[in-house]
Amino acid sequence: MRDVVSCLGQSAVGVLPSTSMSCKAYARDACVSPSVRNKVVCTYRTMLSSQRKILITVTWSLTHMGRGLAIGFGSDPAAEFGLSMSGSRFSRKKKGKQEIEARDSRIEVFWDFSNATYDVGPEPLVGFYILVVIDSEKALLLGDGPNLVKPLQSRFSLISRTEHCTGNALYSTRARFGDRGPVHDVVIKYVGDYEGGGFKGGGGHRLQVWMDGKVVVRVRRLRWNFRGNQTIFLDGILVDMMWDVHDWFFNPGTTGHAVFMFRTRTGLDSRLWLEEKMVGRDDRDKAEFTLLIYASKTP
Repeated sequence: MRDVVSCLGQSAVGVLPSTSMSCKAYARDACVSPSVRNKVVCTYRTMLSSQRKILITVTWSLTHMGRGLAIGFGSDPAAEFGLSMSGSRFSRKKKGKQEIEARDSRIEVFWDFSNATYDVGPEPLVGFYILVVIDSEKALLLGDGPNLVKPLQSRFSLISRTEHCTGNALYSTRARFGDRGPVHDVVIKYVGDYEGGGFKGGGGHRLQVWMDGKVVVRVRRLRWNFRGNQTIFLDGILVDMMWDVHDWFFNPGTTGHAVFMFRTRTGLDSRLWLEEKMVGRDDRDKAEFTLLIYASKTP
């Protein structure tokens, strides 16, 4: 197994560990611990040598039963790989291989979590790899396992990442918004009238979005501006950000969540992405990268 990964390791993609910014970054504001991710869904687009495009969805989950992993392929509901990372059964399957039946492809999944280390979220930080082979051709390689070398370029790319977070009103993650751009620390924080896990009345509600320790979006009177959008210029590209925190204020008795979305677009595109239809495969092909955060105040 190590030989297989060594030969194919030139296109490995490393998982970016989550980080939380220092409390000093929030001058004059009370500092609380970042919320906890309980689900992360990453969609990758890969192109085989036959010019065939395939969407691969990798879902990491965390529940009271433990961590889980699921991998889906395109629109074929039968082509799915699942692994439960808890209990004695997983201890015997930390490393392995599985073939998956699909309508028009032969799919193999290799994995090794023998040396994986975790933070509080569902994703492993280091010491693991996942290799997907489709029709004897490498389609996706994640991790930093033995002898894996990160490439300058690869034929597969991350086109969307969705995070489900719970706990409080501070959300921290990392993201790369361009193929060759740097990785940015992204922090979303609710400020004002936050007491004991609840949102109180008053006009002091506001939202701040930080990139690498600098405020790039500031929304005042959030109770009245609970939906909106703003464009950020980052790494030479335009990033549209949308927020919707309606349920935080107007559905407090439910498990309603806020939604934050970042999506890149080219400077030649004059329309905001939220003016476009958000359905259909063609739309997904146009988007360079999308970061979507579902933020819930309660578990």
